[in-house]
Amino acid sequence: MDQPSLSYRPLYQQIKEVLLQRIVSGEWAPGTFIPSESALAKEYQVSVGTLRKALDSLASDNVVIRYQGKGTVVATHDQDSSLFRFFHLTRLDGTRSLPTSRILVRERRPANEEEMEVLGLEDADDVIHIRRVRELDERPALLEDVVVAATRFPTLESLPETLPNTLYQLYQQRFGCNVSHAEERLFAVAAGKDEAHHLEIAEGSPILEIRRVARDIQEQALEYRVSRCETRHHCYFNEL
Repeated sequence: MDQPSLSYRPLYQQIKEVLLQRIVSGEWAPGTFIPSESALAKEYQVSVGTLRKALDSLASDNVVIRYQGKGTVVATHDQDSSLFRFFHLTRLDGTRSLPTSRILVRERRPANEEEMEVLGLEDADDVIHIRRVRELDERPALLEDVVVAATRFPTLESLPETLPNTLYQLYQQRFGCNVSHAEERLFAVAAGKDEAHHLEIAEGSPILEIRRVARDIQEQALEYRVSRCETRHHCYFNEL
């Protein structure tokens, strides 16, 4: 297999990039074990220590999962691990509970200017827009607007089944799009009429707005999500 010219990077980063390309190409599917450290070190003619450092870097990027004594697996999104990794709203005492979701809108429509900029779309491109209320302890906690490019997720708006609690699992299993990481920006805002209605709070109440861009391992934006969170009974919790 031809390897890219990466001579200006440390050796472990060169190996990391080559391994990443094999994962992106689908040679190693999510949930499968990749060859052993010794086998890969022999293939690329590097030390096991260099190979191990490359795999550790991929693990820190959430691309692979390392199991002591078992090997290395390409990361996959399942209901629990994906949900609690990306869902940071908790009760005020810090305890977690599984949210439930109620879909309000699932549609295909033209992208607006903000969505085009975030997702890297053109004027004529469509997006799939999902709006849902997420409840914790049978109480509305978040109003979410999720937007993805229709070209990447062409049948998302018409899937016959109920959408799962964690959309990232669906993105991976149905469309081969793997969310590697996300960036979030938080704002304190006042609830408008729409937010007040769906969150069952008074208009003008303080709420938390979270703007998230989810990206794949190639840094391409897969999803733009805006969440408005009720803060009387819940808080945003992130352990660093």
